[in-house]
Amino acid sequence: MLSASKAAAMAVEHVTAMTGRRAESVVGMERTEEGWRVKVEVVETHRIPDSADILAVYDTEVDAEGELVSYRRAGRYSRGRVERN
Repeated sequence: MLSASKAAAMAVEHVTAMTGRRAESVVGMERTEEGWRVKVEVVETHRIPDSADILAVYDTEVDAEGELVSYRRAGRYSRGRVERN
């Protein structure tokens, strides 16, 4: 089984290749029976100032070898937006 850090790096690599956009960070991970579920934050639209950037989170799944099984954009938001729980 892939380590968490390797799975995160592979997910970032896959999302970057699929979207052509720069990954900002990994914002969540979860081990599954088949591999890892990884949430990758991406800069979708760069604006000036940076605080106006549009970001997106992509939900990905990578298998035990680090191959991409699935990905989808889960949502978009402005960089400055604060979530309230």
